[in-house]
Amino acid sequence: MIKFNDPPFVGTEINYIKDTIASGKICGDGKYTKLCNEWIESRIETTKALLTTSCTHALEMAAILCDIHPGDEVILPSFTFVSTADAFVQRGAKLVFVDIRPDTMNIDEKLIESAITKKTKVIVPVHYAGVACEMDNIMEIANKYQLYVVEDAAQAIQSTYKGKFLGTFGNYGCLSFHETKNFSMGEGGALLIRDQEFCEKAEIIREKGTNRSKFFRGEVDKYTWVEYGSSYLPSELNAAYLWAQLEKANEIRHNRLNSWNLYYKYLKPLQEDGKIELPFIPKYCEHNAHMFYIKLKSLDERTKLIQYLKECGVLTVFHYVPLHNSPAGLRYGVFFGVDRFTTKESERLLRLPMYYKLRQEDISYICDHIYEFFRKNN
Repeated sequence: MIKFNDPPFVGTEINYIKDTIASGKICGDGKYTKLCNEWIESRIETTKALLTTSCTHALEMAAILCDIHPGDEVILPSFTFVSTADAFVQRGAKLVFVDIRPDTMNIDEKLIESAITKKTKVIVPVHYAGVACEMDNIMEIANKYQLYVVEDAAQAIQSTYKGKFLGTFGNYGCLSFHETKNFSMGEGGALLIRDQEFCEKAEIIREKGTNRSKFFRGEVDKYTWVEYGSSYLPSELNAAYLWAQLEKANEIRHNRLNSWNLYYKYLKPLQEDGKIELPFIPKYCEHNAHMFYIKLKSLDERTKLIQYLKECGVLTVFHYVPLHNSPAGLRYGVFFGVDRFTTKESERLLRLPMYYKLRQEDISYICDHIYEFFRKNN
């Protein structure tokens, strides 16, 4: 069976984990956490990066920093993972779902402004598959109405929009280092902070509401509880695992891009023949090859192809079921306007295996059997 995902592993992870154990410090904010934070700050070009236990927790921190209260409204796409919504629902927010664009599967920036009310506080663009939302338009709207922007960049590390890294446009950006992502620490994430004035508060929230970070920097002689917070600090063992991959970040990215481009080359004739649709990358965007998907003509055709490929030894998966039709989505949110594309496009999308060191012969095998499926079903 060709797996859908194989967590990245470069070989030095074990050495760094052993080094952490030998140091006697396996809790957070040690040597490797700091190395990871510094790498993100310098390579992604953000004011502050704080490693977290998950992207979900990074989003939760962002919701706290945005001072979300019951009754506040948050605009987001329905085609996203539950964490995007959960982080704001926990603070009592009402979710306002907006339709997506069928080309990039991202929030339709043209629909955001009409969804704004006096209660709107945050816009949450989700950069699906590591391909950028239209951030110029979104930031213009946010500035006009004085709204926060929290970028869900879980899939988008190293991706850019007009030369600027995703996660650095809004007030806050949230990355994921889950085992399914380009770089992994098993479970983990990072919060990116644009404005210096919010860095200290973010540190306090991340450290259970204490000024412990200032204490370890020698800025105070003791630390104490000063604000609401929680435990969002990952283990140093996880950070050590991640650091090994950040050291090889360009190698991993190039390897994934090669796989992505090979898929595109092999499957392009099927798109030209009208059998499938391939991912669309705007010319001013650089993506990180987080995923490769195809779109079929219908839910039924997608279901049949998933089963056919499984019988051929290839594991493929669909992706998000739109949140606005879920029990919690119906309870905590509303869909603004007409669902023209969210449900229809989500039912057509099929994700193919994509991971670091995916073999070229496996990509060829997968594509050959997709062609075979269409020959048998014409």
